[in-house]
Amino acid sequence: MRLHLRGVVLPGNDVRDLWVHDGLISVEPVRDAETLCDTGWIVPGLVDAHCHVGLRYGGGDEDRAGAIAQAETERDAGALLLRDAGSPIDTHFIDDHEDLPRIIRAGRHIARPKRYIRELGIELDDERDLPEIVAEQARFGDGWVKIVGDWIDRSVGDLRPLWSDAILKEAIDAAHREGARVTAHVFGEDALPGLIGAGIDCLEHGTGLTDDTIEMMARQGTALVPTLVNIATFPEIADSATKFPVYAAHMRDLHRRVRDTVANAHAAGVPIYTGTDAGGSIRHGRIAEEIDALAGAGLSRHEALGASSWNAREWLGRPGIEHGASADFVVYEADPRIGPEALSAPAYVVLRGRVYPRRDPVTAHR
Repeated sequence: MRLHLRGVVLPGNDVRDLWVHDGLISVEPVRDAETLCDTGWIVPGLVDAHCHVGLRYGGGDEDRAGAIAQAETERDAGALLLRDAGSPIDTHFIDDHEDLPRIIRAGRHIARPKRYIRELGIELDDERDLPEIVAEQARFGDGWVKIVGDWIDRSVGDLRPLWSDAILKEAIDAAHREGARVTAHVFGEDALPGLIGAGIDCLEHGTGLTDDTIEMMARQGTALVPTLVNIATFPEIADSATKFPVYAAHMRDLHRRVRDTVANAHAAGVPIYTGTDAGGSIRHGRIAEEIDALAGAGLSRHEALGASSWNAREWLGRPGIEHGASADFVVYEADPRIGPEALSAPAYVVLRGRVYPRRDPVTAHR
């Protein structure tokens, strides 16, 4: 397929011409190209950096057909690069589908018994096994490993770290020796100093960040994926935790101050990227909502879009819109930085040079 497009190519503000040939972007004219658009805004393919393809909505493993449907939903929303931050199934088969987003896998969650969602991850009885399992998952994944940093400890009735500081350092060092980066699920405050001090590369959620731990992150270059679409569910989680009133109050407090937390991290220079936490309790295809939520938490709309596009792609080692790169981009009729209405209505999604026109909104997802 040979295509020609003209429009504002973000992150710049200049009107440019682009061509697509053999699935690749060209900045030089391509003969006999069909004009797809002669006006609009062209954005490097969006990134959902915390997404669980293969985790069934409501819980449990998804089958292959269901995982494909989830990936299609992400594609139609413009999310063409997914960092699968832990999946109960092996999704490598999706790589064989040219019509589905690219996935960067982090293997399976690594947790302790009764300290995470049942049967979702690998559960270690002895924390001394963590470095070995982290190295194993590093070899299985695509350059990332996911550990559970904290979870409710029912014996104390509140969030508590899962690992000692010393074993975290050993585990993260083991991942780095394998050439992988490490990220961690973490809600509360107590696990953060140990995770950051051990050299972790990214934090998921990070609702318990304080001025001190934000400073540690900024100094070290640790990234944050705040998953604000997920954090919006904290009051519901608290309402369901009547047996643990301290935990419930803690979750409500983390929710109450999350926008200030993200704004403070952004102001300190912490790299921030978008992730919806789709899968399980969060439906797929909500990347526009996450970008909009970031724009309401201290980032400009241009910065929030960059956190889900050109900046996120660079962070994950994937190209944006450049000559010779895979033709993965989203075309909007209106400037997607003006608000959620424009962002949630792409005119075209182009993946590997193939065009996917706008679809009617999906009301039910697998």
